[in-house]
Parts: sequence; structure tokens; C-alpha cells
Amino acid sequence: MFTKKSESTDSSSPSAAKAASSAPAKPTGTASAPAASAANKPKPAPSVLSSDLTVTGNLTTSGDIQIEGKVEGDIRAHLLTVGDSATVKGECVADDVVVNGRVVGCVRGLKVRLTASARVEGDIIHKTIAIESGAHFEGSVKREDDPLAGKKKSS
Repeated sequence: MFTKKSESTDSSSPSAAKAASSAPAKPTGTASAPAASAANKPKPAPSVLSSDLTVTGNLTTSGDIQIEGKVEGDIRAHLLTVGDSATVKGECVADDVVVNGRVVGCVRGLKVRLTASARVEGDIIHKTIAIESGAHFEGSVKREDDPLAGKKKSS
């Protein structure tokens, strides 16, 4: 970017343009490398709980989580995916919730999607919801503008 501007501003002298373009290149490369890596930082892979894993307790992450095993406790995440063979007994709270397996408890999310293989026993509080044909759902559905701000139910 800077080389093109330097050449266009000082195109009368090729050696001056070459010196100008090579001089800022070194400081710019070292100064912009951390900024570029921070801006282009790859999104971390989702945490995956495999099908042979059983977790008793609450799970909290600011990233994505994929459940394939069993969880007895509340889950909070950015994106929560409940796999086909998964069972979650507790509250699920995430910006995006995709349920392929079984959830027994409240589901709260900005976007909630129940696929055809989903089984949900509990209330769903959402901003937007999609329920595919074949999904089993037993409970109530309530739309809220900010479903994540709701109070956690005490057992």
C-alpha cells in the first residue's frame, strides 16, 4: 500500500522512489505484523466433548462448544451444538443454539434451532427459532428481545 503511494508521489526519480519504498517497508512490516495478526487472528476451533465423556458440573466458555457426550449441568457459550448422541440435563444459554440430540432443561438463545433429530423437554426462550419437521419438543416457547438477560431459574 505505501509503496504505491511513494512511487506515485515521487515518480520523477526512480531511485528516490525505490529508496522511499524500501525504507518504510522494514518499519512498516515490523509494526504492522502484530496488528495484522491480531486483525486476522483465526477463530479457535470449537471445544468438543466426545461421545464417551460424561461431565457433571457447569460449562462456561466465550467460544464455541460441541457436545457429543452427556452433561449434567448448565452450559454457557457463544455457539452451542448438541450432537445427535448427546444428552444435556441443565440450562443451555448461548447466542446460537443448535440441538440435534436431547436437552432436558431450559434453552435460552438469540437463535435457537431444533433439527429433525432433536428432543427437548423444557422451555425455550429465544429471539428467533427454527424447528424442523420431526423434532420432539415438550414445553413452552417464549420470544424475548434479549433472551440471554433473563434470570437463571433456581432449582
